[in-house]
Parts: sequence; structure tokens; C-alpha cells
Amino acid sequence: MSLPISDVQTQLLNAFQFRHACKVMDAERKIPDDVFQTLLESARLSPSSFGFEPWKFLVVQNPELRAKFKPIVWGAQNTLPTASHFVIALARTAKSMRYDSDYIHHMMKDVHGLPDDVIEMRGGFYKTFQESDFDLLSSDRAMFDWATKQTYIALANMMTSAALMEIDTCPIEGFKEKEVNELLGDELGVDTSEFQVAYMLAFGYRVNPQKPKTRQSAAEIIEWF
Repeated sequence: MSLPISDVQTQLLNAFQFRHACKVMDAERKIPDDVFQTLLESARLSPSSFGFEPWKFLVVQNPELRAKFKPIVWGAQNTLPTASHFVIALARTAKSMRYDSDYIHHMMKDVHGLPDDVIEMRGGFYKTFQESDFDLLSSDRAMFDWATKQTYIALANMMTSAALMEIDTCPIEGFKEKEVNELLGDELGVDTSEFQVAYMLAFGYRVNPQKPKTRQSAAEIIEWF
């Protein structure tokens, strides 16, 4: 039986009030496995442009591996050693996101289950989108940045899902990109020609009280026409 819409509204807004970038977590409290699987599922089920899912999520639990990332991830000095779970989100590179890549064909044929004539038509739309609508073929960085933007949809869904369950999170962009990608290749076996780091996300439970949330007013950021 579904909840009344007013109850859902209250739960959702309470979750957004609860959520903050939790910098220090309780190292002794662990998120139950089934609960964390739900958080990962909220990422897996997230939408993406054309439904091509340009992401991969690495759950780094090994303390020795976390310690190797710490010198090059300045934004996670306190969360790397204390987070219950630590996720490194990867975005696909131009190599696999181009309209003519094996990965895109695999997604349309094997995942979406499209017939050949629809693949040809949809592939044509995707080619035009990349060539002219968004000018994504002008540089590999443009393509990677476009893929990375989509991974942030999964980031938001994971953070909101966690907040609904009163689990804290801290999104992290404070890292040395080149060094992190090198470590991903050397220590985790990531093919960095296919994937590179987009962001990191720590999960756990706070130990310090949350500061009052500060935001601009709705009138300052929303216009109706």
C-alpha cells in the first residue's frame, strides 16, 4: 500500500535536510550488506543519455588499498580511514562512448535487445547527436566530460537514497586525477583507456553534529515563465 503523497513529501524533504557532506564518520559502525546493496542498486537503476550507462562503481573496502589512495585524494583524508563503504565512480572514455564503438553496439544489441534495423536507426541518431548537436567528437575530453556528467545522476540517487535511510555520505572531487587513474590501473587493474575516475563517494555514520544547512532562497534561484 503506497504512502499518502504528503507523507512522501515530508520524508523526501527531511532526507534533504538530513544530508550533508559528512567529513568524519564512525569507523566502528558498518552499513548492513543488504542496505548497501540497495544503495548500489539505486546507482545501477539510474538513467543515462540514450540508456548507455557510461559508468562503473568500485567499492574499495581493503584498508591497505584505501591507504594507497590517501596521499593523492586530499578531499578524503578523514573519510578514507573511517567510512563504512568507499566508492570510486568511473566514467567511460571516448574509446567506448563513440557512436561506432563495440560497447555502444553491445548496449543496443545485447542489453537493450534492439533488432538490427532499429540499431541502425538509433545509431544514426546517436552519431548526429555526437557530431553536431553536442560537438562531442571534437576532443576525447569533451566526450569523457559528457559521460562524467551522467555519472553524477547516479551520485545524486545514491546520496538521496542514503539520506532516506539516515546514512551519511560525502561526495569527493578533491583528488589528483592523473595519479588516481594511474593507481586505478596499477592496483585495481582498471583499463584506463576505457574508464577513468569521475568522483568518489564515502558512506557511513556521522560522529559530529550537522551544522545548520545554508542555501539561497527559492526566489533567488527559481524563475517561472
